Amino acid sequence: MSDPKNDAGTSQPKAPAKDPKKKEEEDLSEEDLALKQQLELYVERVQDSDPGLQKVALESMRHEIRTSTSSMTSVPKPLKFLRPHYGTLKAFYETMPDSDLKKYLSDILSVLALTMSAEGERESLKYRLLGSEGDIGSWGHEYVRNLAGEISQEYVKRQSEEAPIEDLMELVQQIVSFHMKHNAEPEAVDLLMEVEDLDLLVEHVDKTNFKRTCLYLTSAARYLPGPDDMLVLDIAYTIYLKFEEFASALQIALSLDNMQHVRQVFTSCDILLKKMQFCYILARHGITFELDDEMVADDDDREALQDIINNTKLSESYLTLARDIEVMEPKSPEDIYKAHLLDGRASAGASVDSARQNLAATFVNAFVNAGFGQDKLMTAPADSSIGGSTGNWLFKNKEHGKTSAAASLGMILLWDVDSGLAQIDKYFHSNDNHVIAGALLGVGIVNCGVKNDCDPALALLSEYISKEDSSVRIGAIMGLGIAYAGAQNEQIRSSLTPILNDAKAPLDVIAFTAISLGLIYVGSCNEEVAQAIIFALMDRSESELGEPLTRFLPLALGLLYLGKQESVEATAEVSKTFNEKIRKYCDMTLLSCAYAGTGNVLKVQNLLGHCAQHLEKGETHQGPAVLGIAMVAMAEELGLDMSIRSLEHLLQYGEQNIRRAVPLALGLLCISNPKVNVMDTLSRLSHDSDSEVAMAAVISLGLIGAGTNNARIAGMLRNLSSYYYKDASLLFCVRIAQGLVHLGKGLLTLNPYHSDRFLLSPTALAGLVTMLHACLDMKAMVLGKYHYVLYFIVLAMQPRMLMTVDENLKPLSVPVRVGQAVDVVGQAGRPKTITGFQTHSTPVLLAAGDRAELATEKYIPLSPILEGHVILKENPEYREDS
Repeated sequence: MSDPKNDAGTSQPKAPAKDPKKKEEEDLSEEDLALKQQLELYVERVQDSDPGLQKVALESMRHEIRTSTSSMTSVPKPLKFLRPHYGTLKAFYETMPDSDLKKYLSDILSVLALTMSAEGERESLKYRLLGSEGDIGSWGHEYVRNLAGEISQEYVKRQSEEAPIEDLMELVQQIVSFHMKHNAEPEAVDLLMEVEDLDLLVEHVDKTNFKRTCLYLTSAARYLPGPDDMLVLDIAYTIYLKFEEFASALQIALSLDNMQHVRQVFTSCDILLKKMQFCYILARHGITFELDDEMVADDDDREALQDIINNTKLSESYLTLARDIEVMEPKSPEDIYKAHLLDGRASAGASVDSARQNLAATFVNAFVNAGFGQDKLMTAPADSSIGGSTGNWLFKNKEHGKTSAAASLGMILLWDVDSGLAQIDKYFHSNDNHVIAGALLGVGIVNCGVKNDCDPALALLSEYISKEDSSVRIGAIMGLGIAYAGAQNEQIRSSLTPILNDAKAPLDVIAFTAISLGLIYVGSCNEEVAQAIIFALMDRSESELGEPLTRFLPLALGLLYLGKQESVEATAEVSKTFNEKIRKYCDMTLLSCAYAGTGNVLKVQNLLGHCAQHLEKGETHQGPAVLGIAMVAMAEELGLDMSIRSLEHLLQYGEQNIRRAVPLALGLLCISNPKVNVMDTLSRLSHDSDSEVAMAAVISLGLIGAGTNNARIAGMLRNLSSYYYKDASLLFCVRIAQGLVHLGKGLLTLNPYHSDRFLLSPTALAGLVTMLHACLDMKAMVLGKYHYVLYFIVLAMQPRMLMTVDENLKPLSVPVRVGQAVDVVGQAGRPKTITGFQTHSTPVLLAAGDRAELATEKYIPLSPILEGHVILKENPEYREDS
């Protein structure tokens, strides 16, 4: 009776307790089973005392491992079956005498460690270094990648212990050359960055992979902390020069702001056409650069090239573009306001001629017809139907309004120096100082970005610098600042610095003098100018430090160090000794300018920290801190999106003075790039209960849509103009924004970044930042009598065109594909660089984030990036399909 029970009792647990090994073997196919037994036999044989048997066993094992292939997701079979024996082999290895066989076994152990070794043991690397010096690539890709990972950990450890690293570096050489041969350039670069020896890269790149390698280097540079980013770009520069990819090398030289490199590119290249293309790149970047006979030997050639750098033909190309797109017809402010689309109440109030509305119309007219050379207010012919000559419009403006009106003529004739100076000349004979001031400013604007050997601006303006009337002086000084931005002209410095320390000079003259010097010496770290501005700041009285204009002094100091990072530190130390009213303001401004466009995360954190404090009402330094976040983070897309989110938080939790700066920061981040989320935020803020916030938001709507003709923003602004029809100052801002959206009838951009967002033009950024700093105090500056600070924006105005020219620099129409740029860094094969393209024939307009590529094989572009002026040379291998 009890037997069956016992039987039952014993038989129940038995069923699952079958030998687990057997169960596994049942699941294996016949061949797998054979392989497993085979490998187990090898493991025993390896431990045999007969070296001959050992060698055969090791070779067979090695053969099995090498020939095994597996899917990407599973471990290769031999490695799987050798897992249980890893410990046995390791123990046996320790007992073996030194011999070739021992090295042989260590190779195999190194590969087994790939799947077996415990985390952080780095056994694969350990056995690799003990093993034979054989080719590592033959063990497969995964093994090499694993080794690379272990090397970087080992390197850090050895660096901290100061142990020798020669053996590691030999292995690194092998791995890098393996990666470079197998299209894994990013992995090779990463490994070399980990072991801090990027110079090795130069000898491993070849014609097939140097472009992809350099693309990865330049893209990685944006995310590296300094000074690593400079080193990485330097290596990319060296590689480009080695393979005679001169235009790309030049762009890196400009990005490093290294004039020696720029000269080297010119001297290394001996093809004149290519040098012409370099000149177009330099002209677009907006720096002053003198060619000498080393760079270009022939005098006539040198003159022609210098003309390109000096932008003398910019006006001509711009008008060619305008004719091609058929927008030459001048527009009046009414065409922009489109008041007829609104319901009755807004248009009813518009019939009254108020000075403020006329001033707004002056700016709108200047922005919309910028560079076209004709408009309906200032250059209209005498017998025109608008009623009388141009003089009339000028006198529809009151006092300081006439300054902006006269200067607007300079904006309309932008870049066209000869005809511009001839038309502005008549205002110099006026008896009204405001008109003369405007004419002086207009001369500066016409010469903006265009250099000229005979320096007409300097000749005309320098005699007015020391006149009695302060508005005339400001006109001349600001004109010089705009005309010679970035030129580092010694003659102007010697005539402007005395004004800074002149006790009798009024504050506004001193403020504009500082800004002009800041613009002329932008990013130059010039000690003498810095010294003069610092003394001017120290001489200010308590009451003057409270004036909004005084804030131009710290800004001017910041501009000297724009993007120059650590170079600012000495000056920042000095600024700690300033009066506490301006000390923090100066700190924030210097910090944000010095790190502008670097994307330095630590500095963004620092600035955010300052914005998080809740302070009493009188503090002004948080405004520049908020702008600073945008200036630093605008360097790359990721940081840009993150800072937009941070700014949204500041809106919710920040004090009033922070909220007033946030819209301006958003405007700078998405300048000429109307992102929908930012557009909505600004639209919400433009109805804010605090009028300062609303004004900043309205101006920023104009900035993000600048030169895009964006219909949605234009609609928003039209509605705002009817919403604010009773509020003169807000209506003024709405008009300015409407002018900006239709900047140059949609042919211009304000974006300081160009060449696929790789290069940042310092003068353009300086002009924008100056204007935004002025907008931090709308009531005192833009709505007061200094509205002409809006003209600083001219420094950032550039045609957003792609103009292709032939070898004689005559416009040449070719089909191009224009679409959204796609980031193809580190992707395998030849991925498409643009998506959703349309084919047009040049000249074409490029919106933010657009990229163009030639749609024909007939020509070869001389610039790697199709933007601005591109010279095409005929492709000798091209055959027409018959």
